[in-house]
Amino acid sequence: MSSNHKGLNFTLKVWRQKNAQAKGEFKEYPVSNVSPDSSFLEMLDIMNEDLLHKGEDPVYFDHDCREGICGMCSLFINGRPHGPGEEITVCQLHMREFNSQDGGTITIEPWRAAAFPVIKDLVVDRGAFDRIQQAGGYVSINTGGVPDANAIPISKEVADKAMDAATCIGCGACVAACKNASAMLFVSAKVSQFSLLPQGQAEKKRRVLAMVDQMDTEGFGACTNTGACEAECPKGISLENIARMNRDYLAASLSQEH
Repeated sequence: MSSNHKGLNFTLKVWRQKNAQAKGEFKEYPVSNVSPDSSFLEMLDIMNEDLLHKGEDPVYFDHDCREGICGMCSLFINGRPHGPGEEITVCQLHMREFNSQDGGTITIEPWRAAAFPVIKDLVVDRGAFDRIQQAGGYVSINTGGVPDANAIPISKEVADKAMDAATCIGCGACVAACKNASAMLFVSAKVSQFSLLPQGQAEKKRRVLAMVDQMDTEGFGACTNTGACEAECPKGISLENIARMNRDYLAASLSQEH
């Protein structure tokens, strides 16, 4: 830590829970002399090192790439998915954001959704998202080798929209932010990234029907139309995708050809 920076001190109020069946509770842990330039995950590493030195069970939490692209770091911090800040993941969140709370308490919880059962502490099972993807979130047609560039002309506007949808990292912040624990933003992004492109047209109807049906089977709630999912999405996925998915779903439902 730079000598120019004053170390920060916090009390962490952390949700501890052995498994989905166990009753969970908040426990408080102090962390001290944290560099403002540390990431939130690095601060949790410091807390766990201290717990291990004391012979206590460390707090379990998901993390992987720590570069904002894998979507693993799913934490609810002070009442917001991924904590304060706009369009960032927890691994991109730095402790300088909490400078004004030096000496205060930071509350850390897992995603709260019936479809995301707690595995342990702050780790939840997001396998529901995988099963929705497996229901149709792919192109199954063998397209052969990589075609030459510009062989299938696509306007930049359409390509940009498909790319924006494809940036969804499946972190589940949209579900955590929604009071109905709806997965509409995630599913619509995964539907849109294909439905907007020529390669995804052949299976467009079957895809949207299968993915929405799987979403309902997994127990996610209905869309609340509040926009909380878009506001908390670390990748800025637009509500426009939900409107597109609803149109595609209605058209596919009325069609005789799936």
